[in-house]
Amino acid sequence: MADFSWDIRSPLDRALTSGPYGAQGEAGVSLTEIRNFGLVQVMARRGKAGEMAKAAKAQFGVAAPETPKAVDTADATLIWSGPDQFLVLSKGGKHTMESLAPGFAGSASLSDQSHARALISVSGGKACAMLAKLSSIDLHPDVFAVGAAAATSMDHTSVTLWRGKDRADRQSVFNLLVFATFAESLWHTILDSAAEYGATIGHSEELA
Repeated sequence: MADFSWDIRSPLDRALTSGPYGAQGEAGVSLTEIRNFGLVQVMARRGKAGEMAKAAKAQFGVAAPETPKAVDTADATLIWSGPDQFLVLSKGGKHTMESLAPGFAGSASLSDQSHARALISVSGGKACAMLAKLSSIDLHPDVFAVGAAAATSMDHTSVTLWRGKDRADRQSVFNLLVFATFAESLWHTILDSAAEYGATIGHSEELA
């Protein structure tokens, strides 16, 4: 009889091997899978976009993004994911459907996406060049500044992409949310793209 486990596992559990990868020498790209996060989709009900916006401001103290942007709050990141909708990304699932539901009652529908997506952080001096192989979006800092976001595709895979705050060494940071069922395939594509620059691979429980 087969053994089954209901333990929650990362979508990249089998594919991610921590350590150096690709070209030898100083790594040009850092690839980090972020674990232990909560993700809730907030979508305005028909004719309720204004009410949803007011509820978001009351809940988080900042306006939810109405254009392709990512906005940091005290304990979450609000990421535009389409017209009249956004994602609430929080460390350790601080913001759950249950905790958000009262504030958005009547104005928005909520959907827990915490275990339906994988979150990958890409940083380093060659991060932009590596991602340019996979995306048609212009990621130059003058165009895609800190906080910019996009619902786009990479290698025919749908992703939510946004630029986070620069690292302490001023290197760019890009974050990718991808559906769990496509995460392993996209991960291998990212590795292929990063190989020529050299990469450092790992995972973290901390949001960037």
